[in-house]
Amino acid sequence: MDTGVGLYLLGLALATGLGLPIAVIGAGMGQGRAAAGALEGMARQPEMAGRIQTGMILSLAIIESLVIFALVIFFMLSGKLPAVTDLVSELQKLK
Repeated sequence: MDTGVGLYLLGLALATGLGLPIAVIGAGMGQGRAAAGALEGMARQPEMAGRIQTGMILSLAIIESLVIFALVIFFMLSGKLPAVTDLVSELQKLK
């Protein structure tokens, strides 16, 4: 196996294995902050609760759509990774 191919597969595996969890953690933190800010705004101005809630739901939907895009990219990248048995057979050829 060529060194460039090995580095490519390493980068692909890292992007696949770490990209989705980082996106999910970031989205969870963003959703928490959005909800906390909306609840704080509703507590300070109860008469604006309807408008604040609408804005919060819209922002939560946008944040969640970014996680869905990350999930789609995860599945696309994981389809490009070779099977472990192929990698093992390549390593055995090198020995």
